[in-house]
Amino acid sequence: MTNEPHQAVLLSLDRDTAELSQLTTSLDYTVSKIFIQQRNHPDVNTFLGSGKIKEIQEFLENSTEQYLIIVNGELKPSQWFNLEKRFDAPVYDRIHLILSIFEQRAQRKEAKLQVKLAFLQYERPYVRELIHRARAGEHPGLMAGGEYQVDDYYEMIKKQMKTIRQELAKIRNNRDLQRKTRYRSGFYLISLAGYTNAGKSCLLNLLSGGQVKVEGKLFSTLSTTTRRIPKQFHAHTMPILLTDTVGFIDNLPSWVIDAFHSTLEEIEVADVVLLIVDASDPPELVQKKLHVSLAELKELNVTSPIIIVLNKIDVLTNKQLNTLQTQLQHNADSIDKPMIPISAKHNQHIDDLFDTIYTVLPQKTKLHITIPNTPSAHPFVSHLFNHTQVNDVNYGENIILDVACNSKMKDKIKAQVQDLKGTAIETEKTR
Repeated sequence: MTNEPHQAVLLSLDRDTAELSQLTTSLDYTVSKIFIQQRNHPDVNTFLGSGKIKEIQEFLENSTEQYLIIVNGELKPSQWFNLEKRFDAPVYDRIHLILSIFEQRAQRKEAKLQVKLAFLQYERPYVRELIHRARAGEHPGLMAGGEYQVDDYYEMIKKQMKTIRQELAKIRNNRDLQRKTRYRSGFYLISLAGYTNAGKSCLLNLLSGGQVKVEGKLFSTLSTTTRRIPKQFHAHTMPILLTDTVGFIDNLPSWVIDAFHSTLEEIEVADVVLLIVDASDPPELVQKKLHVSLAELKELNVTSPIIIVLNKIDVLTNKQLNTLQTQLQHNADSIDKPMIPISAKHNQHIDDLFDTIYTVLPQKTKLHITIPNTPSAHPFVSHLFNHTQVNDVNYGENIILDVACNSKMKDKIKAQVQDLKGTAIETEKTR
């Protein structure tokens, strides 16, 4: 639409508007002006007080531009209605802004369904407010306009939510089947998690040799992307699949997180979680984002080992990095977790990251394998090199191997060894 505003005005109860400005820019809007009224609690009717509302009205009336009004907080339906009526302009709160970014970024079917579900959940209380206003004789606004009456629209929302949840359940079941197949093939699953724009996609590209799109915008990744880590990228041979996931952000309602559950469960079921942190942020912001991310992982019931990965260290001095690590290592949230500083952009300390990953991989089984050295044994040996960590191999009348493998595939290996008239002895099981 040609008359759609591309300029935004931000309204806030405090001066901390940096993240809201970033979110606004990520939606391709330019922040033209910021109105701040410092107060402990929002006005019950209009979020900001009457004096500030009048000041904003005068600014809008004296401008020839059309603006999107963005509120740095979560609006009640009555507040949203009153603000749109006062300003005669579209009004988004912080949640609406984030969901709009999700909608813009969603490309795959699953992501689009999840965003639609979250938007429908968001709209429900607002539509109820419109129903109340319409029955009271007030104009119901634009959200439920078009061919639907607001009460019909509310019923449609409930039906659509049920349908979308059913479709997402099917996608989730298919992913679960794929995951079980990968486990049986000996793969370990590692998920990249962290605050939005911490550099997860950049790290995925580095470790997998992939070409996932990397943007300097918040929530550039909405769908999960899974890649195998090629052996040439590291000294170890245990097969690993790496999954990039949607970034975290502070103060998201639980129902938004629930809408993305089928995606976020890739973190929940991972063998290891790499928690990516943007170390180039100011130290207090690093600590805040780390706290938010760890809280989200706790909400997701993550029990797997978590490695904190301090990314973008290339922009820090050694002194700044040492100070930051000392601060974080004394933080109650991260005191018991391995912490590896890296630069995904410049491939710094990636070997240290891999060494730490292999140290914490769960349920590794060590097998001592002896098989006759026959032509039929050679494909099996190649399979072991591709799907296990071969620590030692000797060729003679028999082929003798010491391997470490995912415990989920040990029975399959033992059965194959038995078919080759050999023996496989479990020597050790490690974490």
